[in-house]
Amino acid sequence: MKVIYLFVVICLTVVVYTAEDYYKRLGVSREASTREIRQAFKKLVLKMHPDKNPNDQEAHDRFLKINRAYEVLKDEDLRKKYDKYGEKGLEDNHEGGRYESWNFYRYDFGIYDDDLEIITLDRGDFDAAVNSGELWFVNFYFPRCSHCHDLAPTWREFAKEMDGVIRIGAVNCGDNRMLCRSNGISSYPSLYVYKTGMNPEKFFGDRTMKNLQDFAMQFVKSKVTELWEGNFVETVEKAFSSRIGWLVTFCAESGDCLGSETRLKLAGMLEGLVNVGWMDCSTQAQLCDSIDVTSSTTAYFPPGTTLKDKDGVLLLNTLDTKKIYTEVMQHLPGLEELTRETFKKLAHQRWLLCFTFGEEESGTHEYKKLNALLKKDNIQVGRIDCQSESDLCNSLYIYHPSIAVFKGTGINHFEIHHGKNILYNIVAFAKDSANAHVTTLGPETFPNKEKEPWLVDFFAPWCPPCRALLPELRKASKHLFGQLKFGTLDCTVHTELCSVYNIQAYPTTVIFNQSNVHEYEGHHSADGILEFIEDLVNPSVVTFNPDTFDELVKNRKLDESWLVDFYAPWCGPCQALLPEWKRMARFLSGIVNVGSVDCQKYPSLCQRESVHSYPEIRFYLPKSQNGDEYHSYNGWHRDAYSLKAWALGTLPRASVDLTPADFNKKVLNGGDHWVIDFYAPWCGPCQHFAPEFELLARSVKGRVKAGKVDCQAYPQTCQAAGIKAYPTVKMYPHLG
Repeated sequence: MKVIYLFVVICLTVVVYTAEDYYKRLGVSREASTREIRQAFKKLVLKMHPDKNPNDQEAHDRFLKINRAYEVLKDEDLRKKYDKYGEKGLEDNHEGGRYESWNFYRYDFGIYDDDLEIITLDRGDFDAAVNSGELWFVNFYFPRCSHCHDLAPTWREFAKEMDGVIRIGAVNCGDNRMLCRSNGISSYPSLYVYKTGMNPEKFFGDRTMKNLQDFAMQFVKSKVTELWEGNFVETVEKAFSSRIGWLVTFCAESGDCLGSETRLKLAGMLEGLVNVGWMDCSTQAQLCDSIDVTSSTTAYFPPGTTLKDKDGVLLLNTLDTKKIYTEVMQHLPGLEELTRETFKKLAHQRWLLCFTFGEEESGTHEYKKLNALLKKDNIQVGRIDCQSESDLCNSLYIYHPSIAVFKGTGINHFEIHHGKNILYNIVAFAKDSANAHVTTLGPETFPNKEKEPWLVDFFAPWCPPCRALLPELRKASKHLFGQLKFGTLDCTVHTELCSVYNIQAYPTTVIFNQSNVHEYEGHHSADGILEFIEDLVNPSVVTFNPDTFDELVKNRKLDESWLVDFYAPWCGPCQALLPEWKRMARFLSGIVNVGSVDCQKYPSLCQRESVHSYPEIRFYLPKSQNGDEYHSYNGWHRDAYSLKAWALGTLPRASVDLTPADFNKKVLNGGDHWVIDFYAPWCGPCQHFAPEFELLARSVKGRVKAGKVDCQAYPQTCQAAGIKAYPTVKMYPHLG
């Protein structure tokens, strides 16, 4: 197995700027969630919109500023760029100049933001939610969709009715187009049920309260047991032996018992924690009499109790589903409490631990579900009270309520959760972390003079890009297991250690080994990290000095071409371009050579080449009489795909245009293999595909000829070829 020997610094920085801060414009903190940003923006809009201030000549300009701030901060990628580089990092993006009417923001914007029972999901937490093991019913809607607004009152009522039975979510497809597209959403509203282990199920039919409830309840697979003389003792004792209690409603002639729908809802809400049953005392009179039931009664029996045990049984004097659920949850035992002595068993078992300080934190009754939700993953759940076990918590550098996964490979191999303390988010973290290879580090476990290479992420929990990077590190750790170890260090806890390594921005990620230092300015993604590692092992971009620039570019061979990026390290747009430049170089490998020149390091070279601004992108084509000839890139977009398309469009084409006569003579009746792109000039996908086809044409050059047929100019040729959609690629092999 190949081992990577590197010493790398990856800086994905959060910086403070002197210009008016976008977060301050909206009145939110830097760690604000997308929902909080949207709510703050809406509050400002309803006051500051030009429609509400028709006599204020400056209202439009003021509104553009808050609109620009919102457009950037709501978008995960733009927000990362802004957090790293400020407004300089957004020079390629010019959104925020257009806005909607006041009525749109008042009635169509953020339909479910104020509904506590409805969880607004975005691309950052959608996967964690629907893969948590809980049952989800999600409403994909579009703000301008009238049917979506018609559904909203029913969806709110439905969410309140089903609260606790299933999770009710909503996705705004106006703000999350890619998320909706990747889930196959093509009409609004689209309602889907999700649960781990099953395909999403779409709701069809009239969107009434009853229909929605009937549809949702068919996925609640929890069992309600009818108890009678023949099964009562065996069924109850079997559950008690597994430390599971019973919630039983006894239906007698007098009084009220729980209806069948309420029983099923409670079975779903208490699944894995409590069994739910009912007994008909009109047919089981002797059994009901033996346990002193004379009128309809609902009671929770903890393991080992009977109705006669008045101190141990919880009698429930309500028929309200939520009240019963709350009382039973409060009555259930808390998480298993560990001490310094019992803590040792974590060395060989996977555990999720809740670290509390004194009384259990608010909301931890929901945490009682964790054991049931993580049982299949062989993750046990427990609690440590840091007030009584302060030495243990201090040794782990845990000073406030926290949640951590211990991986079963030693008591020092654990990872602290820095996401939302919501049940579905904790479950997703536990499953992901237990199978990943990322460790929370402290001074004692920090890699010093280790033989194996380590990737260490220096971060702060309050920093949004830091939190976004953590799950991506877990993904990357699975891909690089055995080659690279992964750890994280919280600089709000270990300030001295971060100062030793001169950490001045978050997150800063360092690969420790034995040699060089490289800066990484890539995307907060596992793919970006993997690409970066691959690029270090097999560099795709040549770093020029004056001598190598003259040798390879100025005196290039007749058939060689070079793309060159002239940059300065302090330049924000240059830093944003760096990962895209490397990605583009990999796309064009074998077709175009790619290099870069650091103009801060070699100012005389850049001055000689008349480079006056950064980044300056030049394309030196295959050499003609004048070796100094080049094309400059003047496009708005500096992403890998745009740069690749420009480069391939600038090169002499490898494919040829074919007329009907050419097609018949050379393709149908010729002696060569052909691959043909049938396209229409007005077709957007055809335009996007054109550079890909050029890559194909160059990769098969000399073995297969490549041609293009314009189906707008030559419809009969395309019709005869059976073309029904654009673009269509067909292979015509010469069969002799």
